Amino acid sequence: MRRIVLWGLLVMVLFLQYRLWLGDGGYADKRRMQSQVLAQQAEVEKLRARNAALQAEVDDLKSGVAAVEGRARSELGMIFPGETFYLTTNKP
Repeated sequence: MRRIVLWGLLVMVLFLQYRLWLGDGGYADKRRMQSQVLAQQAEVEKLRARNAALQAEVDDLKSGVAAVEGRARSELGMIFPGETFYLTTNKP
């Protein structure tokens, strides 16, 4: 009878250890989730920096004509009357 109880307890301890280390919600899941949280935090920081840069650009475009003019000149090729446009090309 003692042997049966001892074997039963041993099986139960092994089962609980398995669940602790490898089962759902165990140590392996905890480590995986921690790495996912760290990856998400890094992504959030990257997106916050991007949002801050975009917000600064929006504020700059809202606040001054010079920023809008500079963007129109560089992206749309805007020139004022009386200005001469020169196109330079760099040959490698």
